[in-house]
Amino acid sequence: MQGAHILRDFDQAIDALRSEVITMAANTRHNLERAVRALLERNLELANAVIADDDEVDDAERKIDQLGMDVLVRFHPVATDLRLVVSSMKISMNLERISDHATNIAKRAKKMCQFSELPEIILIEPLYTLADHLLRDAISAYSDRNVTLGASLHLRDKELDRMHHVATETFGNRLEQSTRLSQEYIHLILVTRSLERVGDLAVNIGEDAVFLNSARDLRHTSDRTVDPAI
Repeated sequence: MQGAHILRDFDQAIDALRSEVITMAANTRHNLERAVRALLERNLELANAVIADDDEVDDAERKIDQLGMDVLVRFHPVATDLRLVVSSMKISMNLERISDHATNIAKRAKKMCQFSELPEIILIEPLYTLADHLLRDAISAYSDRNVTLGASLHLRDKELDRMHHVATETFGNRLEQSTRLSQEYIHLILVTRSLERVGDLAVNIGEDAVFLNSARDLRHTSDRTVDPAI
């Protein structure tokens, strides 16, 4: 009976950890969506909401770290269970960084509301769309234990890097041509940088999802093939 009790407690702790990560991921993605919308729609209220809600994501990271440490200390997990704890804690760290980038975008949205709207701002939307798709699929790779999806993010992030380069070059050229609008274009350059970083962080989450389910470490490797049957 004692063994069954401990096993039930362990299962509940693992389920709570996974649930917290998935909830944190949803909130992080929501923050990013609202931040970009605040920028494109020049919505000060929405930008302020994103900045205020970043504290919730910070709290979630601390809670996940605590849950993970509790599982390690109480149950001494091994193999897949150990990888779940480690990966969940690493993923929460990447999610917190993504939310920080969302907050930075919201702050720049507030500043850009002080100026006239720039037509080049439309370049932000496709960058955000791809970054959001990468983040969505990274979360799915973790929650659905999909190693193939997690491993695919690195190659798809190359397109986001290309789009980031094109947008940055465009904004830089406009910056050189118009010193009067220098602040606005600098804000847009930094927004595109944040979105490019979101893609990188999503790739990190995908790599953690692969490690969780296949024990393969894809960091700094060129061979990203995985066995989906694992």
